[in-house]
Amino acid sequence: MRLNLKRLLPQLGINQSSLARSVGMSPATVAQLANHGIWPRNLTRRAELRTAVVRALTDAGATPAQVDTALEVWPLSRSNAAGADAPENLSETEDDHMLLRSETLSPEAREHFCLPRSPFMDDISALDDVFTSATTRRARAALMDCALNQGFVALVGESGSGKTTLREELEERIRIEQRPVTVIKPYVMEMERTALKGKPMWAGQISEAIVHTLDPGATIRSSTQARNNRVHRLLAESERAGYCNLLIVEEAHRMPVSTLRALKGFMELKTGLRRLLGVVLIGQPELDNTLNDKDPAVREIVQRCERREMLPLDDDLQPYLAHKFARVGGRLGDVMDEAAIDAIRVRLIRRPRGASQAEARSICYPLVVNNLVVRAMNAAASVAMPRVTADVIAGC
Repeated sequence: MRLNLKRLLPQLGINQSSLARSVGMSPATVAQLANHGIWPRNLTRRAELRTAVVRALTDAGATPAQVDTALEVWPLSRSNAAGADAPENLSETEDDHMLLRSETLSPEAREHFCLPRSPFMDDISALDDVFTSATTRRARAALMDCALNQGFVALVGESGSGKTTLREELEERIRIEQRPVTVIKPYVMEMERTALKGKPMWAGQISEAIVHTLDPGATIRSSTQARNNRVHRLLAESERAGYCNLLIVEEAHRMPVSTLRALKGFMELKTGLRRLLGVVLIGQPELDNTLNDKDPAVREIVQRCERREMLPLDDDLQPYLAHKFARVGGRLGDVMDEAAIDAIRVRLIRRPRGASQAEARSICYPLVVNNLVVRAMNAAASVAMPRVTADVIAGC
């Protein structure tokens, strides 16, 4: 479903950003409406937006007939679906792959935009380099609380959403602030859910990681009972020495269910009433399939888990890009105009073939944004455009 609104705006001499200001809505909301026909899900907000858009269009000189036509929804025909105005669902998978592919800012683009280096390559080397939003602040607080109070947190997010960056920031904060936390990280390079695809990580390997971290010279016992006793003793000694112990498992969506169930046993190791081990699972959305509270095999441990999700940037997109350029001495306004920011949000909306408007989703994650902006900057520099525009974004 699409709207005629996008076609009417240029006739009235207004753009989506000015319309957003007129109706008091975010540019992303108006962009989704104008480009994809996606209304807010909340019915009250939807009615308010429609009333405000009608008023704004009328004030801009639109006739009642133009207003009615602008907000008339019609099904896409086959010819329209293949046109330039419509998202091409057939190439969605290929397009997503292109957006995830690493892009490098060319020397010509750096010179054109007067940047000493790329804002998106090797861009995080200190705590100040990490962009902070409401989502990351909540996730950051949950991770530190888990480390200091032996909690259980699952950090879930798409590829490129910033999960690993938050884990690295946690370790850096522990080091800089001299927090009494021992971080235990089993190797997960070959981990898969089943032996058919790789090498599953079993509970015994978690025990080995704990032993090697807390007592690097120790010999791993072959007996399960002896190994578990050694783990309990080392964790208790670490706690008595004033340290908290934190187990971090990356790529946790590839963890076997049996290993997830075994985590309950590790978390129940205590000295008196105090737990000896906190656990952080970091994984892609497939981790939610494993952490299914309707599955009786894992329900008991899932009920103890605090879930944190890495959300798309969306309304935080402009401050995110401003932060990136500021870290290398640049200004966002010197590189791209406001309409380009809106165009990025629209460009990174996905609606699977045959799905409803309510099922549209944003893939406006840091890695995807970085690659898209770099590609657009290279394209703009190649034709000597002073700034990246919405048209450049749409063509990348």
